[in-house]
Amino acid sequence: MEGVYGSSTWPSCNVEVEGKVFNDAVHGAITLPPLCVRIIDTPQFQRLSVCHLAGQLVRAIQSRQPELKITNEDVLSVEVAGLCHDLGHGPFSHLWEEFVKKSPREKEWSHEEASKMMFEYLVNVNNLNEELENYGIDIQNIKKLMCGIGSKQRQEEKAFLYEIVANKRTGVDVDKWDYFLRDGHNLGIKVNFDYNRLVKFSRAIKVDGEWQICVRDKECNNLYNMFHARERLHRTAYQHRVVKVIDSMLIDAFLYADEHIKYRGKDGTQYALRNVCNDMSAYTNLVDNVFHRILLAEGEHPDIRKAKEILENVLKRKLYVYVGQTQHTEKISEDKLMDAILNSIPTGSSLKKNDLGLQVVKFDYGLGKENPVEYTRFYSKNFPNDARAMREEEISSMLPQRFQERRFRLIYKSYQEKEFNDAEKAFKDACQKLNMQEPSVDSWPSHLPHMMHHHTSGSVALNGIGV
Repeated sequence: MEGVYGSSTWPSCNVEVEGKVFNDAVHGAITLPPLCVRIIDTPQFQRLSVCHLAGQLVRAIQSRQPELKITNEDVLSVEVAGLCHDLGHGPFSHLWEEFVKKSPREKEWSHEEASKMMFEYLVNVNNLNEELENYGIDIQNIKKLMCGIGSKQRQEEKAFLYEIVANKRTGVDVDKWDYFLRDGHNLGIKVNFDYNRLVKFSRAIKVDGEWQICVRDKECNNLYNMFHARERLHRTAYQHRVVKVIDSMLIDAFLYADEHIKYRGKDGTQYALRNVCNDMSAYTNLVDNVFHRILLAEGEHPDIRKAKEILENVLKRKLYVYVGQTQHTEKISEDKLMDAILNSIPTGSSLKKNDLGLQVVKFDYGLGKENPVEYTRFYSKNFPNDARAMREEEISSMLPQRFQERRFRLIYKSYQEKEFNDAEKAFKDACQKLNMQEPSVDSWPSHLPHMMHHHTSGSVALNGIGV
């Protein structure tokens, strides 16, 4: 996204203006308010935002329902929340969160909590407190707007505003609209839902004592199209087996490099990778170039050598080898299946636990096994202030009957054909012992030489990974 003056960065906004126009690859020419431009100009702001769509939706409701008394301060607050809701993402987005969860940390962490911390840090370190006060913006309210609220707070006045950026009740929010459209555009995948109609036909209605954003009944199929777009993007891209293999390699590299790549915090403390998110000063500098920091790291410690080897293999497209997959079942946990696989390794095989990785992938509409549309309330043309759930027979006889599919995938992390064959056999035997569906398996990849050892030469670019 770039400004109308052709600059790749935005000049500081030191004077009060109506807003600045930017050219966005998905939404075209969009205008952002001066306060948002001030936030964008800070070093802490490093991620794309949904400021534009958040503003569109809240302004549409403000215009249609003046009785709600949505103020200009409310509108700006929602726009700032949309701008800042992803501040807490680390490098490689959700992959970093998965790495942190697998690393030995003392406390739980999520990018939502990090977003709140980073927003507060951004305001303080860039001296924006007074400016926010002048606009009538409350920091604590912004944090709730960024991440949504739980059911206990939904009786608050204007609680519907907390469903615009992050809707914890239904998952219908502008964050998803934007990244579905943006990722579909970048991947060449047609996304067949019309967010403009959802903006046009959304209203705030009090339902059973809770204020919530409701949608016109005739837009129900449009909502199903939205959730289908989510499932398709996960199946085609986010959860594609090549993407997930590379994810596993990056996570392994970060785990090996964890104690050897440090980032300095505000008091001079050096933080290991897993703990950089504890200090927002250090976290500001944790960007995607951590990949190359590891590649260029000095020292001969075995862990850093292993991390570098993994990343070099990613660049050479010498990836972990996909063994196969089977359907997930509620009765069998990831640990139980892995134990069964290890116990099924043929006698005399050199295959070890560290050579294998078991992934759980899922395709759904955002609420696990549940249908999120069932939590959405709809109004009709003749009764715009009365909202209700819609019965399946009112919508279509062709609706999905299940809303989640989960799979176990086994990957092999080394490059010996004999061990790969042993892993394949162990996977089949384990599934049979556990009365699971027989896995579909792959043969030894044709691009890998038979009985290949660990070292190869040559490299290719990381971008353009085929999926």
